Amino acid sequence: MDTPPFHLRLPASLESVSALLDALEAYSEAAELSPGIAARLALVAEEIAANVAMHATGATFFELRVTPASGALALSIEDDGPEYDPLARAAPDTEAAIEDREVGGLGVHLVREMTQDARYVRAGGLNRLSCALPLG
Repeated sequence: MDTPPFHLRLPASLESVSALLDALEAYSEAAELSPGIAARLALVAEEIAANVAMHATGATFFELRVTPASGALALSIEDDGPEYDPLARAAPDTEAAIEDREVGGLGVHLVREMTQDARYVRAGGLNRLSCALPLG
């Protein structure tokens, strides 16, 4: 089966993150994504959307697009919050003892580790984080 695209725009709230996950579960089933790919898609989308909902003060929405690409799913999430590049944050020291680590940053680290070609751009008053989720 050809993988269809997915598009959803929701208010920037934690309730919307739950709604996004429900919609992605239905999409993954309809698109016949493997359980592993579906779980990775949900985790990446949840991390990015939750960051917007919890930290992008003033954001009114987030919008997720999933587009099939050659051997991958291209993901793009946009929001209208203040300019913020999550990829500019230094990678956490995962070798350090837990009590020596900074709080936060693991979600973005997971996104970097689970995707390819992650990039950020600010255009037209919107933040856009794009990446590719390999299907193989």
